[in-house]
Amino acid sequence: MAGIYTVRQVNTYIKNMFTQDYALNRLQVKGEVSGCKYHPSGHIYFTLKDESGTLACVMFAGNRSKGLSFVLQNGLQVVVEGSISTYERDSRYQMYAAKITREGIGELYRRYEELKAELQEMGMFDACYKQPIPRYARTIGIVTASSGAAIHDIMNIASRRNPYVQLILAPAQVQGTGAAESIVKAIERLDAIHPDCMIVGRGGGSIEDLWAFNEEIVARAIFDCDTPVISAVGHETDTTIADFVADLRAPTPSAAAELAVFDYRQFLAQLEAGQELLNRAIDRKIETCRQKLERVTLELRMQHPKNRLATEKQYLSELEDRLQWNMGQQLEQIRYTYALMAERLEGLSPLKKLTGGYGYISGSSGAVKSVQDIDIGETVQIRLQDGGLTARVTDKRKMEMPKKTGREG
Repeated sequence: MAGIYTVRQVNTYIKNMFTQDYALNRLQVKGEVSGCKYHPSGHIYFTLKDESGTLACVMFAGNRSKGLSFVLQNGLQVVVEGSISTYERDSRYQMYAAKITREGIGELYRRYEELKAELQEMGMFDACYKQPIPRYARTIGIVTASSGAAIHDIMNIASRRNPYVQLILAPAQVQGTGAAESIVKAIERLDAIHPDCMIVGRGGGSIEDLWAFNEEIVARAIFDCDTPVISAVGHETDTTIADFVADLRAPTPSAAAELAVFDYRQFLAQLEAGQELLNRAIDRKIETCRQKLERVTLELRMQHPKNRLATEKQYLSELEDRLQWNMGQQLEQIRYTYALMAERLEGLSPLKKLTGGYGYISGSSGAVKSVQDIDIGETVQIRLQDGGLTARVTDKRKMEMPKKTGREG
């Protein structure tokens, strides 16, 4: 009976067979690149194909700086130099590329470039035809396979960001014969119900798997769509004609969901912040209006007729007080003047002189001021302080007054 071996022993034995084969250690293989993926680690995973089959390949990051001088893309015709060995964990063989050179452009890639140039010349990629994606979409149409990973990724992200958004799926065949026609019909069905925006795409794959999105009928359906379209075909490194025609390109279906579905919690936070700003602005406006109202009210009170009458009344009262004071001053001045005049009159009064021993003599012609005013024998009246006398003039003498002398100048 033959010996029993472990899986590891078998895989190691087969790997040693590949290693010991000189032809498989220095090999050049020509083919078209398909399923090209750049890993975050720097490794490049791709497939070489021709009409007979495919060959899995990998170029490690350490070989890229010396062995690759261009960007490896799907559809390129290349020559890969390296070795073939097995990957023991998966029990499969693959080519380990040490150097890659360009051989030419594959047939699919040539068709891709020709259609891209034609549509670009027609202006279908022009930015003036791009519609803006609604910021707050409530209904989102989706054109993709109903059972693929793309729809599940979109649903998961949509439910996380906004559970209230409505997703409308128009299932379509996304690869193989008839896929382009299926995608066009799905776009037209969704466009007829006018969602806020539309996601058209699928998950990653080879250039053959994604080819339906490089068909002209799909490009024209997206261009003619009234609904804003986000293309989400393949991985970030995959680029299709649909990406250039669409209103917005997303690198993956998940990224398309992030772009189409607004974050409801962030939206609520923005609303609350806006409400707070609005409330503060309203409070400031109310306070400003209140202060203005107080100023106007005070001005109205000051201009009120009652206040004006009170002011005028006070002014009249002040005028009255001032008038009375002035009158009092004038009366006092008059009293003082009259007192002086009374004193002067009293000093000139004949009666006062009578009290000093003087008398008042009057004759028939009035007061006697001079001896010439009366004749001898004439009767005169003499008035004294306490009575009067009647006398007859028996004699009169004239007194010579001394003359005034002055110095000669």
